[in-house]
Amino acid sequence: MLNYSRNRAHSKPNRSFSLEAMDLADSRRKSNVTGKVLMAISLITLCIIILKRSPNFSSPSPFSHRQPGVTHVLVTGGAGYIGSHAALRLLKDSHRVTIVDNLSRGNLGAVKVLQQLFPDPAQLQFIYADLGDAKAVNKIFSENEFDAVMHFAAVAYVGESTMDPLRYYHNITSNTLMVLKAMAAHGVKTLIYSSTCATYGEPKKMPITEGTPQVPINPYGKAKKMAEDMIIDFSKNSDMAVMVLRYFNVIGSDPEGRLGEAPRPELREHGRISGACFDAALGIIPGLKVKGTDYKTADGTCVRDYIDVTDLVDAHVKALAHAKPKKVGIYNVGTGKGRSVKEFVEACKKATGVDIKVEYLDRRPGDYAEVYSDPSKILRELNWTAQYTNLQESLQTAWRWQKSHRNGYGTRMSLHS
Repeated sequence: MLNYSRNRAHSKPNRSFSLEAMDLADSRRKSNVTGKVLMAISLITLCIIILKRSPNFSSPSPFSHRQPGVTHVLVTGGAGYIGSHAALRLLKDSHRVTIVDNLSRGNLGAVKVLQQLFPDPAQLQFIYADLGDAKAVNKIFSENEFDAVMHFAAVAYVGESTMDPLRYYHNITSNTLMVLKAMAAHGVKTLIYSSTCATYGEPKKMPITEGTPQVPINPYGKAKKMAEDMIIDFSKNSDMAVMVLRYFNVIGSDPEGRLGEAPRPELREHGRISGACFDAALGIIPGLKVKGTDYKTADGTCVRDYIDVTDLVDAHVKALAHAKPKKVGIYNVGTGKGRSVKEFVEACKKATGVDIKVEYLDRRPGDYAEVYSDPSKILRELNWTAQYTNLQESLQTAWRWQKSHRNGYGTRMSLHS
């Protein structure tokens, strides 16, 4: 008993010491775990703060979800002449606009004008991207909720298309396919396609109706027709709403002088006659070169239907308003009246007040003699008719912008300027 008691007496302190050591170890382990958790939380918080301060970190974009009652329109080529005017009109009408442009023909200056006019970051955004880049196009459609697409993006010079046809088939036909596939994949149901009267070629009868056979005679017109064919074929087995607008020669600029036409200097030789007239009036070039005086027209020069850009944009907006699922609308957008190049030059002389020197040369490859529209269908179905039909007045409006923007939108700007 004595030994047993002594052993018990000695064992009690040992057992007590062991329990205290265990408690102390547990406490230290818990303390270590708690410390590690707190440290992890601190590190995560610090990372979030750093990321939020980083220029590369962005919270969810307002363009990534739909806003009730507001139509979100993707405007491809929205930095270009016609596209920028369309974006301006859509923004004025309280639409949400995303401009996509690779700036190969467009002007960042036009986008900056729009951003100054509409500073709300939830109403307008610009994305620098090439529609030929499938990964970029898919990313654009994945990250934004579009209600409609207005597809303007295209190289658009007849003469250039005859010299570099593959570029035109890629830029117009292939890129349109890319946009169409992205729309189908992401459920965007409305397409307003900006086409051209060049798809008709040189019709035997005037004026041109929507039923006039399409027999284009240059790669520009052929590429546009192929794009139209793709869109129409796809629409037959989908519920997409499609509007195809075939428009004629565009002139003029924003009546309030905010936007205008400013092609790259190296592209002037391919550009519109209005641009050449203004360059001659400004003394940038010595005179105007009229190509072709032996066409079967009243004065031997080409006859065209000149449509003011403000009217053209209005037609696109009306097309958007009238687009219906499972329906394809095809419309000519013109004044219904043809004007010869000689008439145009005389109007330009009066608009600028400059006696422009004119040199007459041989025909330009791929041109056609006479083209003007019958716009009765678009009047009947969309209640659209051209309002700016005075050629000299449209040229005067454009001339005011040209005089105050002798260098276009300024020197070519970088994305970070």
